[in-house]
Amino acid sequence: MMQDKVKEIRDALKEVKYPGTSKNIVELDMVQNIRIEDEKVMFRLVFQDSKDPFVSTVTKKCRSLLDNYKEVEIETIFVHDLERPLSLEKVKNIIAVSSGKGGVGKSTVAANLAVALAMQGYKVGLVDADIFGPSVPKMFGCEDAQPYLEKVGNQDMIVPVEKYGVKILSIGFFVDPASATVWRGPMASNALKQMVEQGFWDELDYMLIDLPPGTSDIHLTLVQTVALTGAIVVSTPQQVALADAIKGINMFESPGINVPVLGLVENMAWFTPAELPENKYYIFGKEGAKKLAEEKGLPLLGQIPVVQSICDGGDAGKPVALNPDSITGAAFAGLAAEVVKTVEENHEQAKRVRITKK
Repeated sequence: MMQDKVKEIRDALKEVKYPGTSKNIVELDMVQNIRIEDEKVMFRLVFQDSKDPFVSTVTKKCRSLLDNYKEVEIETIFVHDLERPLSLEKVKNIIAVSSGKGGVGKSTVAANLAVALAMQGYKVGLVDADIFGPSVPKMFGCEDAQPYLEKVGNQDMIVPVEKYGVKILSIGFFVDPASATVWRGPMASNALKQMVEQGFWDELDYMLIDLPPGTSDIHLTLVQTVALTGAIVVSTPQQVALADAIKGINMFESPGINVPVLGLVENMAWFTPAELPENKYYIFGKEGAKKLAEEKGLPLLGQIPVVQSICDGGDAGKPVALNPDSITGAAFAGLAAEVVKTVEENHEQAKRVRITKK
């Protein structure tokens, strides 16, 4: 009986579309913890930021749809104002690495960026949340590694695998690599939350989260689980990839998500033969992501060339970023430096905004 009433309320609230999007607030997982006591209804409305201009509009619409109840109590909470889970208290920056489509080398960029940051002296964690193709264990040569549980206080925490100075948790550690991973949205989202919130990360300067390609429920789960420092969008110079990259940028910048896009990475920017390092062959088009970054007013964080060693390194479990003197190693070192610079500039800008408001 109670379940029927909760479903009735949830169905009623599906009439509330979040302004500027085609999705309703139930679909966006903004409605949580519905409770009913006699003629009183209580639930939470989750917004990304306390500065969201639609808080009042959405709340009023919810009340109007539930006017058959004597009392409606709505608690508004804001993800960016929440305390981080205990496991993330010592994590300074959390960055999502995303792409509009598969096949653009997003995971390669995430893995090598993590190694490049570690090579520059930062404490780094990498979460492989690409449930449809978790490739990070292969890239780090640790497919046979087994994370284990450790009691921390009163909680069982998952101890990440550590290699090349990077702490790693991947869906790939928990599934058979020879089997197809067929998970429904909630299962995938729960797996991501568990790795992020129950991982024993300790102190980190940067946590990188390698997301599945495209836009899906798992992206919404992430922004509702932790306050992201920002997102990096990876694309190739091809027009078909850029069209999907635009969708990814728009998703992060939409009012319902409101995550800063730190910039774009142009992967496979050109082909360079190892024996002719000065030669550049633009086999996928020239500077497409660079032009898109300029159009969107976003930084181009790096351009990564195609060199045979990047494929060989990934297959051998030795990311090319381990050799900063190589062509691609130098490109990833430059990318890491740009990410650090952009994050620090964003933090400084946020401080200035807060001071101005006071």
